[in-house]
Amino acid sequence: MKNLKSNLNKLNPYIFVLPLIITILVFYLYPVISTIIMSFQNVVPGETEFIGLKNYEKLGNQHFFAAVKNSFIYTIITIAILIPFPLIIAVFLNSDNCPGKKYFRAAFFIPSLVSVVVTGIIIRLSFAASDKSIVNAMIGWIGIPPQSWTVEGPYHAMFLLVLIATWRWTGINIIYFLSGLQNIPKELYEAADIDGANGIQKFLVITLPMLKPIIIFVTTISIFGGFSMFEESYIIWQGNSPNNVGLTMVGYIYRKGFQSGDFGMGSAIGLVLLVIVLSISLIQLRFWGFYKKEK
Repeated sequence: MKNLKSNLNKLNPYIFVLPLIITILVFYLYPVISTIIMSFQNVVPGETEFIGLKNYEKLGNQHFFAAVKNSFIYTIITIAILIPFPLIIAVFLNSDNCPGKKYFRAAFFIPSLVSVVVTGIIIRLSFAASDKSIVNAMIGWIGIPPQSWTVEGPYHAMFLLVLIATWRWTGINIIYFLSGLQNIPKELYEAADIDGANGIQKFLVITLPMLKPIIIFVTTISIFGGFSMFEESYIIWQGNSPNNVGLTMVGYIYRKGFQSGDFGMGSAIGLVLLVIVLSISLIQLRFWGFYKKEK
């Protein structure tokens, strides 16, 4: 009886983690394995056959390269905007001398609660090609002719996508940085004041080093978020942007997998995207010194 009870006690930890293990196997590991297999197959409705590397060979086309280029540019720009600016705003909102900081915290956070569908529709209507649209009417007041924002070119398209990202995620990143700032001991700043350090010196010597884990976290999720962007582009151009100005890698997966029914090529694109995102994430983690090679 004692042996049975002892064995059951040993099994208790495994029983508690069993639901998590099953969830990972069913919803994460199995789809990844299936995607790897399908990337070497011709998977169309009613037909499945192994075709080797032909799906990967078909990736050498202008649509795929446009999707990769757009995703890279979008990710770089969003990181360049959504890390320094929310950090600076968070520093001001964390200051005791900031008037109405509770109001500003709520104001910056509210856009993240708005559905991406609603946001995309508002942006599409505001930046419509008509001279009666909100943005064209406003720039017309200062003598700038109406712009065809959604069809003009890649610069206009990228501006709209980055605008949506900035609107939606600035508040979230401010919350992340505020949580880190509030965990920095105030004694450090008091000691810096005694030493005669000014605000910029305290920011560079105390704030930035102490926020390093938060910066790494925000950078990592920004990389994943940048390369996984799809809804914004789909809503603005309804899945078919002119000259691929708004095509992203996830959008190309959707186009090949669901619109064309070529799940094999869609799987190949997905695996390439996975390799790109993991590689960039590991590089930036190594850059921050998150892990080091063992000597």
